Amino acid sequence: MSALAVRELSITIRGMLLVNGISFEVSPGECLAIVGESGAGKSLTASALLGLTPDAAHVSAEVLDVDGVDARGFSDSEWRELRGNRVGLVSQDALVSLDPLRRVGAEVAEPLAIHTRLSRSERRHRAVELLESVSMPDAARRIGQYPHELSGGLRQRALIASALAGAPAVLIADEPTTALDATVQARVLTLLRSIADAGTAVVFISHDIAAVRRVADRVLVMRSGRVIEQGAVADVLDAPQEEYTRRLIAATTHEPRADRFGLGDAVLTGVDVSKAFSGVPAVAGASFTLLRGQTLGIVGESGSGKTTLARMIVGVERPDSGDLRWNGDHRVQLVHQNPLGAFDPRWTIERSVREALEAGEVPRAARGARVAALMKEVGLDPSLARRRPAQLSGGQRQRAAIARALAADPDVLVLDEPVSALDPSVRETVLQLLGRLQRERGLTMIFVSHDLDVVAAVSDDVLVMQDGVVVEQGPVAAVFAAPQHPFTQELIAAGR
Repeated sequence: MSALAVRELSITIRGMLLVNGISFEVSPGECLAIVGESGAGKSLTASALLGLTPDAAHVSAEVLDVDGVDARGFSDSEWRELRGNRVGLVSQDALVSLDPLRRVGAEVAEPLAIHTRLSRSERRHRAVELLESVSMPDAARRIGQYPHELSGGLRQRALIASALAGAPAVLIADEPTTALDATVQARVLTLLRSIADAGTAVVFISHDIAAVRRVADRVLVMRSGRVIEQGAVADVLDAPQEEYTRRLIAATTHEPRADRFGLGDAVLTGVDVSKAFSGVPAVAGASFTLLRGQTLGIVGESGSGKTTLARMIVGVERPDSGDLRWNGDHRVQLVHQNPLGAFDPRWTIERSVREALEAGEVPRAARGARVAALMKEVGLDPSLARRRPAQLSGGQRQRAAIARALAADPDVLVLDEPVSALDPSVRETVLQLLGRLQRERGLTMIFVSHDLDVVAAVSDDVLVMQDGVVVEQGPVAAVFAAPQHPFTQELIAAGR
């Protein structure tokens, strides 16, 4: 008997058919991956399996069975009884999903309080076990922390632990490894595979083809709300029948950067830079050189200090000791990982870009034309500037964020995980955009990422960080081909 059975599932919102008659089953002990670009309908499908579709959505299906329960026509209260008990969710954005006012231990233990008779002390002990099962370091201490005190990777692990607390028969994992570095991602994928092997039916939604290969038994490819191809992972990914599937797979392959154009004198030199928070070192004695026209990659696990180092370079944080020595005056701009959170949701894109132009002392009369020119430069129709961030796709938002950063006419662009949340084809388009902008504008870039393939494709040199320390650095091709430090070796092995 299938743990999850779906037949002719359709979802309509305000007259638009967004999921069109899809069917699939997942057996206990099996992992089904659903892949496709943004807007394919994969996450909307996942929401229907959890009773979490928008209020305006109309959901219909011939069969919608979750762990033997016919969930068609369920009320909100009936879905609440099902969620966490028979079906669990691991969502992409842990910062949004975790309650910022609750400690991590309370968040993980909540399903235990609802669905079990464990005592408070037993729930606390089980919460620690669950956190340890998802490779949370120092789990006994982490349960007393709030989500904002954890790195992005640690927050995601806490969210996974919470989803597993009720021991659901079906686990829906919607882009669960998007924000994780290679070694943590490898552990989480291994964990998800072990959960499936132990008898749970896992639905793994992802744009990461490499992750799908590692964890899934079967794959279902969606486009524009339809299933266009499905089958065993090896059959579909090694010999895809559809042109769309072939393009999706091709977009995940990056060739290492061969050119080292435009490298000049040192723009920035870091000398023994250190930073601590509440007495805990975040960056310890980092030294490096950034050359003009270079792209410097920074890689490492969550909590390694790479984002803190980037924030010091931008000037958001100040070093406790050491020096960041700029060679002359330079304008530095930051492109965030999450453009939806970086933009003011109440403002149109045009207003946000105009604000940046105002800060750059562009005359008011010239700002309208400059906004349109910046939108075109990043490959967006200028009419999209009238929209608010939530009205754009993920790729459009990231392009708009790059346009806003360019409004200040920077010399140095610091990009913190700029493509981690994007599906493969959109990610490739944004990377090509950054390469073009670097050539045309002569930009110097710092590229922070957990995706080693992306770093290899865009970077000239790379810093590898572990626990706040730069453990290895040098030309990216040399470091990745023959890593000297054990941590770099582990990081590269985990990314393969």
